[in-house]
Amino acid sequence: MTTARYRPTWDLALDPLVSCKLCLGEFPLEQMTTITQCQCVFCTLCLKQYVELLIKEGLETAISCPDSACPERGHLLENEIECMVASEVMQRHKKLQFEREVLLDPCLMWCPSSSCQAVCQLKETEVALPQLVQCAVCTLEFCSACKANWHPGQACPPPENNLPITAFLPGETSSFYKSDDDDGPIKRCPKCKVYIERDEGCAQMMCKNCKHAFCWYCLESLDDDFLLIHFDKGPCRNKLGHSRSSVIWHRTQVSYSMLAHSLFSFIAFCLSLSFTHWTSRVQHEYTWTVLCKNTGW
Repeated sequence: MTTARYRPTWDLALDPLVSCKLCLGEFPLEQMTTITQCQCVFCTLCLKQYVELLIKEGLETAISCPDSACPERGHLLENEIECMVASEVMQRHKKLQFEREVLLDPCLMWCPSSSCQAVCQLKETEVALPQLVQCAVCTLEFCSACKANWHPGQACPPPENNLPITAFLPGETSSFYKSDDDDGPIKRCPKCKVYIERDEGCAQMMCKNCKHAFCWYCLESLDDDFLLIHFDKGPCRNKLGHSRSSVIWHRTQVSYSMLAHSLFSFIAFCLSLSFTHWTSRVQHEYTWTVLCKNTGW
């Protein structure tokens, strides 16, 4: 019997099985994918799911090798990613890359209007100083430092003020923008000050500009609150916007994922030692058999 999971001992040298570090399964070479930069090998299905997860969740723009112990710290090339995922997933990947480039370029900035979100160009000679920026799409004029209305001759307002924009786009009014103390539809990201609009649903927000996670009501950081304990006490108690059962299910999934990652890492280490020992033994037996045949023993 010859399957993808089992091969007779004498067939190993002709068609070896390769172990995947992600699922711990063994597959023939044609079902494996090698990352060009680091030469790490994984089964194609696991690597595809890994890449799709990172892109869909917006976790990374540079897709790194899934092996945390990779000596080369390799990354997947664009053509490798494109061959692996659907076209719509690839489009999202390129969009995330563009957003990352805007964030890292000191001469580029997002328009703070939630109705626009175009990319604005800053004067390169005055990047370190507050300057007037006019959006080429919606013509909104704002300060490059605080992202509020342009205020010539005046210092930027303190960050805690989070003053709203008062120069509105066509069809907008002052009632559309409310302060951070109420339940208005638009607030600033506490970290990068870009305006964010919330229609409905979950109170756990993530800024698409800087990826900062925070509570919609009090703006407290949720970057390290994976279990969303913030919504168990204080003024934001039970304001998450989900049922209690869904919150418990979320916490169970997070806890299981953290436990499973540690457990799988340990199992993978043990299996790798066992596989190395087994391979060495098979090779030794094969060499001894050949030696006996050649010497006539």
